[in-house]
Amino acid sequence: MATFAPLMKHIRNFCIIAHIDHGKSTLADRLLQTTGTISDRDMKAQSLDDMDLERERGITIKSHAIQMDYVHEGQAYVLNLIDTPGHVDFSYEVSRSIAACEGALLIVDATQGIEAQTISNLYLAIEHNLTIIPILNKMDLESAMPEEVTDQIIELIGCAAEDVIPASGKTGLGVLEILKAVIDRVPAPKGDPNAPLQALIFDSVFNPFRGIIAYYRVLNGSVRKGEWVKFINTGKKYQADEIGVLKMEMLPKEQVFTGDVGYIISGIKVAKEVKVGDTITSVENSSTTAIKGFEDVKPMVFAGIYPVDTDDYEELRASLEKLQLNDASLVFEPESSVALGFGFRCGFLGMLHMEIVQERLEREFDMTVITTVPNVSYIAYTIKGVKLIVNNPSDLPDPGQLDYVEEPYIKAQIITKSDYVGSVMSLCIMKRGELTNQVYLTQDRVELSFDMPLGEIVFDFYDKLKTISRGYASFDYHPSGYKQSHLVKLDMMLNGDPVDALSALIHRENAFDLGKKICLKLRELIPRQQFEIAIQAAIGAKIIARETVKALRKDVTAKCYGGDISRKRKLLEKQKKGKKRMRQVGNVEVPQEAFMAVLKLD
Repeated sequence: MATFAPLMKHIRNFCIIAHIDHGKSTLADRLLQTTGTISDRDMKAQSLDDMDLERERGITIKSHAIQMDYVHEGQAYVLNLIDTPGHVDFSYEVSRSIAACEGALLIVDATQGIEAQTISNLYLAIEHNLTIIPILNKMDLESAMPEEVTDQIIELIGCAAEDVIPASGKTGLGVLEILKAVIDRVPAPKGDPNAPLQALIFDSVFNPFRGIIAYYRVLNGSVRKGEWVKFINTGKKYQADEIGVLKMEMLPKEQVFTGDVGYIISGIKVAKEVKVGDTITSVENSSTTAIKGFEDVKPMVFAGIYPVDTDDYEELRASLEKLQLNDASLVFEPESSVALGFGFRCGFLGMLHMEIVQERLEREFDMTVITTVPNVSYIAYTIKGVKLIVNNPSDLPDPGQLDYVEEPYIKAQIITKSDYVGSVMSLCIMKRGELTNQVYLTQDRVELSFDMPLGEIVFDFYDKLKTISRGYASFDYHPSGYKQSHLVKLDMMLNGDPVDALSALIHRENAFDLGKKICLKLRELIPRQQFEIAIQAAIGAKIIARETVKALRKDVTAKCYGGDISRKRKLLEKQKKGKKRMRQVGNVEVPQEAFMAVLKLD
């Protein structure tokens, strides 16, 4: 059976990049509607976002690939669109999408102007030599500032004013112009249809009925249904049971050609066998060279994830492996804790990423988990000059053995209105940041650059930044290396027993305040027992803060009507002894809210 192969010059691969909330998914909806990929009946907001979580929060978490057919000036074109997330935590998703494209739609909100994430995603695209099509979105709003924002775009990418397309994802303004610009400006994919097969995997999902489905972009050659293929990095061989392209649903094909974006189902069961960035080649006519894919992702934030019931440990492992397929930026390794039993040490790209992983574990895999206090990765040097990587506070060597500790620093870039410069600066300085640069982009927009410790921005920095700037500040960062710092390990103890899930590595200046706050918070959250509970914060052997949860007391003297005081005293003494004994055998349960509440401390 002969299969229609679209000529390569009629294929366009492009992605959508922008800051969070600048309207990527809404504009993608209009493109799908205009090209007839989705009928008006099936149309719903954020149609590419297939996770309930994405819809609820109104954010894109995963990149989504889809193929559109469009006829322009009597010629049929195949357009492969990849919608990407905008949040700083998911920039890895963006980098993968960019690697599979030749062009990018750079969307800028006409009411907000250029934000930090716009700039960082743009640089990613320029590094990969993508053709940039600037789009001014949300033109239907009264507060739009087209002239001002167009000037910002021209200054940023150096294009002409007529290259900027005014559009609105809401009303559909400018959609036809965008499609025309994609066809005219984005180059067709390069590649040799007759060369050995080389396809780059940029994503994968787990399907409970079909096994693992890998998404790829064919760079050279073509892949046929039923042929044997090989994954170069893992060396595994599989039969291509089903191949096809990605419409709204998966559309099976007999053959997928050079330049196409498609999927492959080959009955892979083990999650580890599919690596994002791997190259697929044919067994018969194989290519020996792997495509230079993506660099390994570097997690920023580490936290322990433990099952509530220790019997669910293996189930949690299986769930994390399946989740890792779909989210290549999640890394995990087994670890054990005195208080929580067996679990996993997970690495995330940021706090939002951690929240999302937790939510997805609960929703998609029905796992109830406990998350420990997140922290970043430190480097400790012992007196003997041994270098240790510390991902968990309990890994820190004994203070007697420790020489010094280095913590990771980041270069932070904050763009805000000039009215809020003072409050943003004081927030960053409070978080031990150092101002390195200050540039006025326009009269009322300022770009501030800071050197900051990563550990300080992990918790609630982003939320605070948004609060003090009334939502006008945008934030982006990239790692800049390690610096020596005066860090101490803060331990939390209940009745003298350390709760390792609540221990944290923290700068000495902040330790006393934080210790006090955690003690107060735990006092509110730990339910009262029959005995007194002492909550203590300690650095080494030194107790720096203490709170007490008072015991619940039964009124033992109620039955004494009047009479001798010594009778009452005797009963109270007896109660006291009982409480003492109880305290020795009683154990204190720490509720799940306590772990989460500690994260949200101001």
